[in-house]
Amino acid sequence: MKSDESVANLEAWLLDSDPALRWQVERDLLDAPPEVWEQTRRTVASKGFGAQLLAKQDDDGQWAGGAYFPGDFDWHNPDPADVGGQPWIATTWSLNTLREWGVDAAVLEGTAAKLAANSTWEYDDLPYWAGEVDCCINAFTLANGAWLGVDTSPLLDWFAEHRMSDGGWDCEWENGSTRSSYHSTLNTLLGLVAYEEFTGISTKGIRSAGEQCLLARDLYLRRSTGEPVAEWVFQFSYPFRWRYNVLRAADYFRRAASVDRAVPDARIGPAIAEIRSQRQDDGTWLQGPTFRGRTWFDVDVDEGAPSKWLTFYATRVLRWWDSP
Repeated sequence: MKSDESVANLEAWLLDSDPALRWQVERDLLDAPPEVWEQTRRTVASKGFGAQLLAKQDDDGQWAGGAYFPGDFDWHNPDPADVGGQPWIATTWSLNTLREWGVDAAVLEGTAAKLAANSTWEYDDLPYWAGEVDCCINAFTLANGAWLGVDTSPLLDWFAEHRMSDGGWDCEWENGSTRSSYHSTLNTLLGLVAYEEFTGISTKGIRSAGEQCLLARDLYLRRSTGEPVAEWVFQFSYPFRWRYNVLRAADYFRRAASVDRAVPDARIGPAIAEIRSQRQDDGTWLQGPTFRGRTWFDVDVDEGAPSKWLTFYATRVLRWWDSP
């Protein structure tokens, strides 16, 4: 049991952070009244990380001149910073980040129309808000469109039609895959629940089979052997990007339970135990292996250091799980 002093110290440490994180700490860990955390949230667009990222937007509405990859991305001779990874500075990644940080869509007034006019996907030059063939990209588009007031509802039918027989999704379906991917399934579920949060339109009918696909595997097991699917399911790093891990999955189920007004599913228990096991004696979680690729700026610590972002996410998940 942590002492009251250590809890207070941890809370103070988390509050001493960028507004993009601080407002969420106030709301979800400290139960601050709305007038407190909403005021902090409004400053995300004008101070710190949020303001820096907004300042990187191009006049045509894009970031870095491209939809998913920067306009200058050279597939045959990539930037040295992107070797072994991918750049994270293009439009979709920037929108994902601003949305997840809680920036008010009104701050980006006009962006949706500019992207409709100026941005197309690297795949077949398809229109930005129509999505393309990749489950993760379409999930990001579904959520970002709902946030910015774009009608991305046709993508709901796309996800229903492209679900695998085991209930989940795989971005490699176009190449013949018939088995769900942990990464693709979670990214799709996150896009669907975000769409529901922004629009109030239920996505439970589409989400349900994907949720069962993960729950049947305790969020990290290989169905064929009962062993962990890979080491990365237990590696936590922020920013999360597209990769799956049990912390990110558990946080999805926390959000889904809130939308569905449901209690936590007992099958999440083993994943919760793994999350809890990584908590340090001081109540923090450490940054795991980070992703290669260009970024606009750093938003978290180096690998092995205590991460405020991961500590927030993990503490929030455990608070939800441990609640009566």
